[in-house]
Amino acid sequence: MESKDLKNPELLEAIIAMQEDNNQNTVNNMIDCVMKAQFITPGNVSKPHPVAKTDKNGGTVMQQETQVQFQLIENQKKEKFFPAFTDIEEKQKWEAAKGKHDVIMNFDGYAQVLADPNCEVMGFVINPFGRSVAFPKDMVKSLKQQKDERAKANGLRQQTFSNDEKVELGDPDPDAYPIDMMAAIINYLQEREDVNAAYLRMFRRENEEKASYLVIVDYDGDKMEEIFKGISKYASPHLSGYQLSMMPYRLPFAQKAVEGVEPFYSADE
Repeated sequence: MESKDLKNPELLEAIIAMQEDNNQNTVNNMIDCVMKAQFITPGNVSKPHPVAKTDKNGGTVMQQETQVQFQLIENQKKEKFFPAFTDIEEKQKWEAAKGKHDVIMNFDGYAQVLADPNCEVMGFVINPFGRSVAFPKDMVKSLKQQKDERAKANGLRQQTFSNDEKVELGDPDPDAYPIDMMAAIINYLQEREDVNAAYLRMFRRENEEKASYLVIVDYDGDKMEEIFKGISKYASPHLSGYQLSMMPYRLPFAQKAVEGVEPFYSADE
C-alpha cells in the first residue's frame, strides 16, 4: 500500500471516542484498532548496497540491504519518539517531514525496534500534531506480550467441524515429527489421572493452505478445559509456526479420525 492511500478511519474514531469519554471500553477499543492499523513514519531510505553474510552452512553470501534512518520527534524532556501518522494529511502537518520517505509501519514493527536494548527511542506517538496518543516503550512491550499470548490462545483451540465440511486428515511428516512437543505433552499427561490416551493427527480444512496439529484426547470426567489449557501451555513453545487444536475423543469425528492410529500417550503403558 502506498502512503497516499493509507487511511485509518476506525482508529481515528476510536481515538476521538476515548478522548471524549475515557473509560476501559473506549481505551480497549482504541488499542485494538492500533493493533490492526498501519502508520506512516518519515525517514531517509538508503539505496540498496551489497552486504556479506554467513549462511546456515557457514558459507558467505552477498545480499542487498536497505537501511532506514527514521525521523524522530522530541518531547519537552528531550525524549525521542517515533511519529506514527494515520494518513498523509496528518504527516503534512509536520513541516520537517516534507521531502522524507514514507515508511509504512505497524504496531509489531514499532515493538520490534523498541525491543532492541540499544534503541534509545522511548516509544511512538500517533498523530503528534493532531489528536495525539503516546505509546511509551514499557506500554508497547506489555501490549506486545498480551498480543502474542492472545495469538497463541487463538491458535490453541478446541476444534469443531460441520457435517458438510471437507477436512483432510493425515500423519505428521516423519522427517519433521514434533518430538519436543510430544515429550512436553506426555510429561504433562502423566501427571493426570483422568486422561486415558492422546492421539496426534494433522488436519487441513478445505479453505486453508497449511495443515495444523490436532491432538485428540480420551479423558474421564468434565475437566476438558483444564486438560486442554495444560496441553496448550506445554505445547506452545514447540509449535514452530503451526497451529494446535484439540478435540475430545468422545466426539464421533474424533473417533473416526483415529481409527487404526496408535496413541502417542496411553495411561496403560
